[in-house]
Amino acid sequence: MALFSISEDTPVGTQIYILNGTDPEMDPVRYGLTFEKGSTEYFRVDPKTGNVTLIQELDREKQAEISALVSITDGRNKVVETVRVFVTDANDEPPEFQNLPFIIDIPEDTVPGSSIYRVQAVDKDMGSGGSVSYYLQTSPFAKFTIDGHSGILRVKPGETLDYETTPTHFVTVVAKDGGGKYKGKHQVLTSTATITINVIDAQDMPPSFIGTPYFGYIYEVSVPGSEIFTVYAKDGDQGNPNPIHYSIINGSDGVFDINSTSGCITLTTYPFMLKNELYEIKVKASEVGLGDLLLDYDVTMVTVRVVDLNNHPPTFYGENGPQSKFEVTMYEHPPAGEILRGFKITVNDSDQGANAKFKLRLVGPSRVLRVVPQTVLNEAQVTIIVEDTSGIDYEKGSTLSFKLLAVEIDTPERFSATADIVINLLDTNDNIPKFTSEYYIARVPENSPGGSSVVSVTANDPDSGSWGEVRYTIYGSGSDLFVIHRSSGLISTQPWTSLDAEVRSKYNFYVKAEDSEGKYGLAEVFVTVLDMNDHSPEFDEKLLEKTMIIGTPVRVEAMDEDAESPNNVIEYSIMTADPDNAFDINTATGEIKLKPYIKSMEIVQNITKLKACKWSLVVEARDRGSPSFSTTAVVNIDITEATPLKGPMAAFLMKSRDNPMKALGMVAVVISMLVGVTVLISTAMYMRNTKSNRIMPARRIIKRRPRDQQPWTFKMSIFKQPNNPADKFLISDPESNPQRSTSSPRPKPPPPSAPCLPPPPPSNTRLSERPRAVPTISGALAYKGSKKAKSSRRKEGNVSSALVSELKMKLEQKIIESNQGYY
Repeated sequence: MALFSISEDTPVGTQIYILNGTDPEMDPVRYGLTFEKGSTEYFRVDPKTGNVTLIQELDREKQAEISALVSITDGRNKVVETVRVFVTDANDEPPEFQNLPFIIDIPEDTVPGSSIYRVQAVDKDMGSGGSVSYYLQTSPFAKFTIDGHSGILRVKPGETLDYETTPTHFVTVVAKDGGGKYKGKHQVLTSTATITINVIDAQDMPPSFIGTPYFGYIYEVSVPGSEIFTVYAKDGDQGNPNPIHYSIINGSDGVFDINSTSGCITLTTYPFMLKNELYEIKVKASEVGLGDLLLDYDVTMVTVRVVDLNNHPPTFYGENGPQSKFEVTMYEHPPAGEILRGFKITVNDSDQGANAKFKLRLVGPSRVLRVVPQTVLNEAQVTIIVEDTSGIDYEKGSTLSFKLLAVEIDTPERFSATADIVINLLDTNDNIPKFTSEYYIARVPENSPGGSSVVSVTANDPDSGSWGEVRYTIYGSGSDLFVIHRSSGLISTQPWTSLDAEVRSKYNFYVKAEDSEGKYGLAEVFVTVLDMNDHSPEFDEKLLEKTMIIGTPVRVEAMDEDAESPNNVIEYSIMTADPDNAFDINTATGEIKLKPYIKSMEIVQNITKLKACKWSLVVEARDRGSPSFSTTAVVNIDITEATPLKGPMAAFLMKSRDNPMKALGMVAVVISMLVGVTVLISTAMYMRNTKSNRIMPARRIIKRRPRDQQPWTFKMSIFKQPNNPADKFLISDPESNPQRSTSSPRPKPPPPSAPCLPPPPPSNTRLSERPRAVPTISGALAYKGSKKAKSSRRKEGNVSSALVSELKMKLEQKIIESNQGYY
């Protein structure tokens, strides 16, 4: 390992060599590697294996050769040897430009293709990696080229430089090496630099005027020598400019002059002596060369206008001259679009042209008035028109104030003028009285004396004078008990009024507020009469008779005619009783019952010596009003024991023993229900038979009846309920059952008689003819379950049944008429 080489791009940690050594005695050996003092240690050896490892990155350009001492020892003897390691090159260094920065100055008239500079770059690598070539970064406007080997920069053939267009060029040059291996890969390195090329101006451009076109003005206050305008021109060759000489070629008419050095144009006479309002002056600017020789030049036109000076602001005029305040008196609420003819306003600006153009604007309450015209030239008559009539309201303010503003439009001075517009309003009756509330609620005690105050209503009318004075009246249902003060609006009861909450507790009526012209507003008044405790409770009778079954309470009841609680809420109590301490009473319901220990008649007999067992007590009924009223009643109670009756009917009769009318009413209800059900069923049967034609024809022989046949009678019991509901419609012979008429102890009213059948027509049959059967129609109408007639047979003979109704009579009449032709 005396001589050894390694590439500079070898990675750190790479094993680069293995030291081998033996000991003749076969003792184990150890290896060592040291460097000179102060030098960098690039390698390290494993003492046992001898593996040499790179521990520091190599750089050939900094250190191409490394010296180290290698040793081997068996512990007693040591051998040291010097080793030289050569670092081989890798392409790791880019080219480096020399003499930076690159700044070049060249004339703009440099010949195309001329060399202007040599660029040089150096690459520290060896071999192909150290060779350098050059090129320029491409640009579509490139005016330069470079030789790839020598680095000589030239103006591109066919391209010229122009200082006026581009005074400075920036060119990027790239230096590239020849490439080489680096860490196992082929690598090409480059470097870039910017070359600044300053173009030096040459005299090749004529002068030019700056800021054209030119306009000048002559004002009415100008004097001879006044500056009109200054022109300015500069040499096109800005890098090395020549001085400029100014002169007027024509158009001055002897009234203008120009300074040859500064280019200032001045007036040589007074404005009023000028013949034209517009002048066009041709001015020449020439370069001054050596020997004051005039070289290239440029010509421009200067337009000079004679104009009025804006020295007069707009002014408002009235009928007597200039005026700053205009005032008018008018009624409120004029119609929209109306012209306020009371104003005589003229506005004027004494200037001319654009200096006399201005705008008019009315400043004040928005959209109430508008001014016409809005744009004025020199002079105009001002018209003010109503736009929003609601804004002109006397009640909002008796005076309206506006500012009339005139402002110039196109002048730098923006002169302006203002005038005060004052409108004094006269009131009209344009408002109706309005109450402070849509309704008023009042409460008054029922015992208030006549003339008591109830409520005060207020209505406002913002109109002035008599139009704003309000008079009050009331009307409507219930208003006759109240009266209102016409001016103050105080509502009180009539002097004769006596309010009673038990008769009527609620009143409502309308109150009307009216001004002097009849315009009015309405509000509703609700009056509640507060109930006072002015009635005492009352029993139906002062002496009450009650029957009490042991275990069942009896009840007493008193009524209080007061309208509201607690005045009509009654509490019951027992004042005295005989015997004492035998009864309890429910304070709310008035139910009286025996003490719990009284459970049988034996206990009652032990308490009283009377066999009748009739006890008395005094019951008080007291209301809860303030003050409280009361009344008393004597209650006689007959004590008895429960009977052995059973069933719902018995229970009902027991409960109704003190109120027989209740029992009779219940019986009447039951009977009415039965009658109603019977009528419904009868009607249903009739309708069914009518629709289904249940009356069927039958053929029978009609025989002549004797003329002295008794008429049918219709017997119906009125006062006695029959066992069979149909029995009251039976047809019977008065003589067939004489006992029925005598069996009743009281005489019965005669029963209604059914109408007799008409006698048959005289027979026209001959004796020789045999009787033949005549087809007739017979039928009986019976409603199931009804109380109408049913047929009845007796042992003494057949008794025909009939229905006492119009339908039966009509049916029999039709049968007779149809049979007349057969007799």
